[in-house]
Amino acid sequence: MTMDLALMVVGLLVALIAVITVIKAVRIVPQARARNVERLGRYQRTLQPGLNFVIPYIDRVYPMIDLREQVVSFRPQPVITEDNLVVEIDTVLYFQVTDPRAAAYEIASYLQAVEQLTVTTLRNVVGSMDLEVTLTSRDRINSLLRGVLDEATGKWGLRVNRVEIKAIDPPKTIKDAMEKQMRAERDKRAAILSAEGQRQSQILTAQGDKQGAILRAEGDRAAAILKAEGQSRAIDEVFQAVHRNDPDPKLLAYQYLQVLPQLAQGEGNTFWVIPSEVTSALQGVSRAFTENVPRSPATRDGTASDELAAIAAEDAAQAEEAAAEAVADAAVPDGRPHTNGGPPRPAPTSD
Repeated sequence: MTMDLALMVVGLLVALIAVITVIKAVRIVPQARARNVERLGRYQRTLQPGLNFVIPYIDRVYPMIDLREQVVSFRPQPVITEDNLVVEIDTVLYFQVTDPRAAAYEIASYLQAVEQLTVTTLRNVVGSMDLEVTLTSRDRINSLLRGVLDEATGKWGLRVNRVEIKAIDPPKTIKDAMEKQMRAERDKRAAILSAEGQRQSQILTAQGDKQGAILRAEGDRAAAILKAEGQSRAIDEVFQAVHRNDPDPKLLAYQYLQVLPQLAQGEGNTFWVIPSEVTSALQGVSRAFTENVPRSPATRDGTASDELAAIAAEDAAQAEEAAAEAVADAAVPDGRPHTNGGPPRPAPTSD
């Protein structure tokens, strides 16, 4: 009984050991992963993705190494610029393990090594730049960092794809000074733009006034020319009509008597002198309408000649009355010309 129990326990132990051995002999590696294998303390091979077999209790399998591209963000590091200013620079590193064997055996901790190498390289690069260049040269800093890190980490089985400067934080006093400078620059640009706008506005206004004055002057000149041409044509027409009709002195005397009353209608006249030609003009008009007018063949006979004579006599009477009224209006009761407050002057008499 005791013997059977001992055999059963031994069988169970053997089966358990066999199961454990089989489990240790089989290794499944996921895609984009790798595992290094040491046999008796020496590197033997690297397990590829999929099903792999090893010798239990002889081969030692190390933890998985991720072959995908990895992103590591390092904490901000104080860096001194060329102009002795301390800035905090935060970097982000993108790298990938290309050789699992070198990553495991060439460096103890490749993450720590990459971080320290990034800090030292960053200090060397930024130390040769002043603050203004540092803030505006991120691409240049990224390129320099990537070149140095890629060259140094190649023997570690790593490939640095890119390095990015995530943030550059200057001291608070420098930030305040930069803000004041930027505010002053914006105010300066605003003042310059405002002055340019006012200058352009004044120039455009002056040009508009000049153009308007020129156009108005040209319009006035054209109007004056047209008016002068109109007056010239009117005078020419009157002159031609007078010479074409050949008026006699009697008609001119009649026109003279019609215009004579208008000489006293002006508001600025202080006195009005009666010319001596008035009596001669009245006598000429009277003789013109009392003498026999020569008749044309068409009006020599009949009642038409009588009607024309009556109309002429009536016109002569009206003209004589108008002249007498003009003389009466211009003369004072004592027979002297009206002066409107000025010194009396003797009226001229006809010869």
